[in-house]
Amino acid sequence: MSVKSQTICGKVSAVFIFLLFFQVALAQPDFSELDRKLEASKKELGGNVVALIYKDGKLVYQKALGTDFNAKTQAPIASCSKWLTAALVMSFVDQGKLSLDDKVSKYLPVFTKYSKGYITIKDCLAHLTGIESEPIRMLSLLGRKKYASLEEEVNDFASKKDIMANPGLEFRYSNIGLNIAGRVLEVLTRRSFEQLMQEHITRPLMMRNTSFSSFNAVNPSGGAISTASDYMNFLSMILNKGLFNGKRILSEKAIAEMQTVRTTPAMIKYAPKAAEGYNYGFGAWVLQADENGQAQVLASPGLFGTWPMVDFCRGYACIFFTKGGLGEERKEIFMDMKQSIDAQLSSACK
Repeated sequence: MSVKSQTICGKVSAVFIFLLFFQVALAQPDFSELDRKLEASKKELGGNVVALIYKDGKLVYQKALGTDFNAKTQAPIASCSKWLTAALVMSFVDQGKLSLDDKVSKYLPVFTKYSKGYITIKDCLAHLTGIESEPIRMLSLLGRKKYASLEEEVNDFASKKDIMANPGLEFRYSNIGLNIAGRVLEVLTRRSFEQLMQEHITRPLMMRNTSFSSFNAVNPSGGAISTASDYMNFLSMILNKGLFNGKRILSEKAIAEMQTVRTTPAMIKYAPKAAEGYNYGFGAWVLQADENGQAQVLASPGLFGTWPMVDFCRGYACIFFTKGGLGEERKEIFMDMKQSIDAQLSSACK
């Protein structure tokens, strides 16, 4: 090859490489609009917020607002706890130690004594127990302090609360179902709920700053403290169909069960403002579903304002993690931010 030919080839290669890098640069999502929306909503979000977006095996966006508040800062996550508890229950289903169709009375005979013997594990995970419940409010959370153990609280559900509907027919969002399921695991294993959560979920997912520990009764439905970074590990596992760092935490079947829509609008007798208009799976709300009743977008917002979400269509997980303060009214803020994310990431769904 002549020197002239080599020079031409070199120039062509350089141009090609430049165009390749230019194309890659153009393909990178631009989250500047999300930046602006976070800054504009800082006061409404309580002054402290961390936003993380995970896609293709890595964080593609992270931003922290507030004094001494970052992805490693611990805060109560309220009902975001329910998604973790549902995953813990599914880990025992995976092992064959528990069936979704098991009646809770198999493990907790007190439910049969009070005419609640037909409630199943499946009913518990989807808030379909039919047991009367009060809306989840700050006062109801404080009222749990009277219980010294999860056993004591769940026995009260059986003996002191009325059945409003047959199991599986009516949806009432509360702490009842997930706490019953948590107590079933304690009886099944003769281990504490906190120990089980560590062994099966938080430790394998490297969620070192996440805990359900409490001086009073442990609360599987709303008692966890966590960090944005920790909870993102959990979300990445859900997005990756049960895998985390190449290790299987839940089976693909378990993830599919958690994604399955369990309600219809007519079944929902009570839902918090943050989730009005949505259906429910196991431990999380279904923001969008396909024609087969499988969730395409899941979220599990907490009373204190933290919003974790998984979008299977666009292949990402995100979390808006806040510190304290009631957060039901923030639904519109977070949905608006999700629109900014979606605009930058193409959907694989029809």
